Amino acid sequence: MNTDIDSSTNKSKTTMVIFGGTGDLTHRKLIPALYQLHINGFLPEDFTAISIGRRDKTTEEYREDLLSSIKRFSSRNFEEESFESFSKMITYYRLNFEDQSDYEDLRRELESRDKEGVRDSYMFYLAVSPSYFSEIVLNLKASGIREKDSLWQRLVIEKPFGQDLESAIRLNDSISSVFDEKDIYRIDHYVAKEMIQNINMLRFQNAIFGSIWNKDHISNVQITVLEKEGVGTRGGYYDGTGALRDMVQNHLLQLLAITAMEPPVSLDTDDVRNEKVKVFSSLKPFTGEHLDEKLILGQYRGYQDEEKVDPDSGTETLVATKVYIENERWEGVPFYLLTGKGLKNKTAQITIEFKQSNRYNYGKVSEPNILEIKIQPDEGITLHLNIKEPGVVDKIAMVEMDYCQSCLYLFNSPDSYEKLLLDALNGDSTLFTRWDELQLTWKYVDSILEKVNESRKSMLKAYEVGSNGPEDLSSFIDSGANHWWYLNREY
Repeated sequence: MNTDIDSSTNKSKTTMVIFGGTGDLTHRKLIPALYQLHINGFLPEDFTAISIGRRDKTTEEYREDLLSSIKRFSSRNFEEESFESFSKMITYYRLNFEDQSDYEDLRRELESRDKEGVRDSYMFYLAVSPSYFSEIVLNLKASGIREKDSLWQRLVIEKPFGQDLESAIRLNDSISSVFDEKDIYRIDHYVAKEMIQNINMLRFQNAIFGSIWNKDHISNVQITVLEKEGVGTRGGYYDGTGALRDMVQNHLLQLLAITAMEPPVSLDTDDVRNEKVKVFSSLKPFTGEHLDEKLILGQYRGYQDEEKVDPDSGTETLVATKVYIENERWEGVPFYLLTGKGLKNKTAQITIEFKQSNRYNYGKVSEPNILEIKIQPDEGITLHLNIKEPGVVDKIAMVEMDYCQSCLYLFNSPDSYEKLLLDALNGDSTLFTRWDELQLTWKYVDSILEKVNESRKSMLKAYEVGSNGPEDLSSFIDSGANHWWYLNREY
């Protein structure tokens, strides 16, 4: 593939090729995100998308489907005129993922769109079952599409990236034989959420936090990502995966790294990702000793009756685990990770609990200062402070300094896919997962699975749908104020 830029012309066009164009992800996330980028003027000037699926549809029929999807799932108001111009950018193309000759036909289709004096750029987005990842990528090479003269070609790939370290290595070896690492964009959409992007701004642009973001001042960190819904129609996938693989290996460990990493020397892509790798490299190895003190596995009642779930399933739908980082900044500070399905509330937040100050006696022990970074459903930051309660007697009261981003007038945060698609189009891979990050997180989660392998099913704690989880969770926090702070909030 020739990627040298022709100095005789600066004209270029960008084509996004979406494998899985009729799937749920495309209709719920990708198309609405592209539409918002279009109406806000962020798409490249000469942009088109080829949406690939196995169903027999015409482009007009497909555009009608997109209209329904955008009206239902777009994060902002629908605009008829904008949709008309946007829909003209999208064409539907029928292709069998397993038929190499179909890829050769796709190459000819791409060639038919070539314009004299204009350089092509291609973004291949795999919104398909992971079982097709390698097959599609290898067929892009076998068909000659990868050899097509292009300004750039990038591969965007959804999770899960493997089921364990061994399968992740096999998958990476496969796609790395076709695309260079710099051109592989592995998505973790949680990292692109607005308030998560705000963590570094909060830490590094506010001097009051810079000097206290360490073991000397912080008692513990709690990272919680909870869902009200059960597995729904995803039972077939989820039962072979479980919460450890589905959530801890990617979303929660990524949030841990962003919260704990050292200040990067710059905000350049590799400088940021290098610091995350240092965190993953410093995770204290998980051992099988005192398992009940550092790991809780739960399963909601009725999970085994869900569609496509094994009636005798030993898959966990909830995980609580305690993680330590063995470096100078965080030595001895527990990071509590909690995620689960079928719970009372849908919420995601990072809670920093600072050490208690008992310098003076005001009649009772003061509460610790708490910094809550709320990701969903509310977006914002809350700082809990101790103050003197009004009156002639000195009493301590706790108050909240609250910044509610989602409450601002007419404010609506962009969907994380808007940010990720724009970054991928612009060649910015900062928010995407590098291979060495994946290796280290899979290595850590594999070590947990290995330690609980034989006893995984017997460890499961049953909990009711709509509850706060297993009773054992209430005593899992063993430092600071000794409870999960998310339980203090009303949603």
